[in-house]
Amino acid sequence: MSTPELPLPPAYPDRAAWGTATKLRAWQQAALSAYFERNPKDFLAVATPGAGKTTFALTVASELLSRRVVDRIVIVAPTEHLKAQWADAADRVGIPIDPAYAAGAGRTNKDFVGVAVTYAGVATNPLALRIRVERFKTLVILDEVHHAGDALAWGEAVREAFEPATRRLALTGTPFRSDVNPIPFVTYAPGPDGIPRSAADYTYGYSRALADHVVRPVLFLAYSGEMQWRTRAGDEIAARLGEPLTKDMTAHALRTALDPSGSWIPSVLTAADRRLSEVRRHVPDAGGLVIATDQQSARAYAKQLEQIAGEKPTLVLSDEKAASKRIAAFSADDSRWMVAVRMVSEGVDVPRLAVGVYATTTATPLFFAQAVGRFVRARRRGETASIFLPSVPRLLTHASEMEVERDHALGRAVTDEADIFAAEDDLLAQAQASEAASDDELGLPFEALGSEAVFDHVLYDGAAFGHAGEVHVGSDEEMDFLGIPGLLEPDQMRDLLRQRQADRAKKQQSSRPSDRRAELAAADEVPATAKHEQLAVLRRELNGLVAAWHHRTGQPHGVTHAALRKECGGPAAAAASAEQLSQRIDRIREWALRRTS
Repeated sequence: MSTPELPLPPAYPDRAAWGTATKLRAWQQAALSAYFERNPKDFLAVATPGAGKTTFALTVASELLSRRVVDRIVIVAPTEHLKAQWADAADRVGIPIDPAYAAGAGRTNKDFVGVAVTYAGVATNPLALRIRVERFKTLVILDEVHHAGDALAWGEAVREAFEPATRRLALTGTPFRSDVNPIPFVTYAPGPDGIPRSAADYTYGYSRALADHVVRPVLFLAYSGEMQWRTRAGDEIAARLGEPLTKDMTAHALRTALDPSGSWIPSVLTAADRRLSEVRRHVPDAGGLVIATDQQSARAYAKQLEQIAGEKPTLVLSDEKAASKRIAAFSADDSRWMVAVRMVSEGVDVPRLAVGVYATTTATPLFFAQAVGRFVRARRRGETASIFLPSVPRLLTHASEMEVERDHALGRAVTDEADIFAAEDDLLAQAQASEAASDDELGLPFEALGSEAVFDHVLYDGAAFGHAGEVHVGSDEEMDFLGIPGLLEPDQMRDLLRQRQADRAKKQQSSRPSDRRAELAAADEVPATAKHEQLAVLRRELNGLVAAWHHRTGQPHGVTHAALRKECGGPAAAAASAEQLSQRIDRIREWALRRTS
């Protein structure tokens, strides 16, 4: 259904041609109808990344200009790059926007209908923008409006600058984070627990967009492995990424995995490049993106990728003029890889991105959704996004909860574990921006000693596949999943994963009885040290399977271990024999197979 035709004012001669040429998606048309039925001063649209929020907003802007409801447009975006992206999109629909405007610069060229600024720019001089808004009937588009709640000063500046606006259209595509800073011009209503929560005027979530084929399904490939690091006190710690650990140990293990000098990240980059090669067999221009924690890591990853892929990747280090040009060039060409720090995580539109590596320590739901949102824009049916993740419980939880819609909960202090992590992420982001933070400032002093990657499992449509013991990188078993065709319908993907899961289980089951007995018999004949190592391997395998069961079912680790002991007998895992551990491994694999069949 096309946009309703309205009287065409002489000032906008391109409006008629654009209105008939642009075909709105069903959700955009529904949201547009909801907007003009109410004609509100404030409107909040929440739509999943890749759904087309920009098109919806510019449709509203064009209609309001055509109806003479507003005379000017102000677009507020999170980054400099997104200012230019908005200006380009607006220009294509006949709305000239000045992305170079600076608050306080005075009048703009008369050829422009509006300006684009950043939230930081608004905070620099809100009074100048307020004067501009008061002089003209103005529509303010607040892109990714949650940024107005990031800091109290930003929120106050946005409120001061745009309170006199004729219309305000707020957009967001990511889950809000609970905090105590209200987002300006957003309506709040008491929730069931009495805590005020944001009330969107129109919501279009990931699950609806997936059903409408507006976005791609996402295949998450999780990698675990052994990590070793040294604390400032001189203690050497060894732990397995993905096993139940304390919050601090999980953070240290993740940073060790992402350390460029270790073996984990090169192994995962190699696997991701193999996956990209398979996707490009079906989608020749498919590209990949590595999201790094900081600039130093990004440079190191780029060098490693150049050796792995045989092609120099595009390196985007910071939000600078050259960075926007690099992103635009990568979007238009057919090169393989781009490596970036944070600026490609939100709003940046590169539709050909199909493979991603989440190589950052930032783990909030908001940032995760922003990052994954770079890969989900659908171009044609059958395309699937593939994202490589560290086996960190919080990241795997985010991956399994992609369809959950979160409102902005107001008035809750940062007290729970998730928010504590979020606070650490904010501190880390500040450190990355300044590039001058020490380990003391980050609160995570450590020295990475070594890392090793192991393929863990695939997470797709909320279910885990392939978690049946250790799978070494570069093995045929790993390629069973890396070599999944680049074009598959969601049902075909699900059926293929189930089939490969069943094939692996049958293969292991057919060889397990005699092989397991032989292993146990041989273990009785070897020295105690070797037997101890064998028990450690079995315990790690069991713990890994229990962790995967937790991600799939939500059942606590302790409850699963107790259920296995009840069915198989024997003491706790720490005191169990090799035979008892093997029986529990077999049993939980049977559970997983029954659940996926």
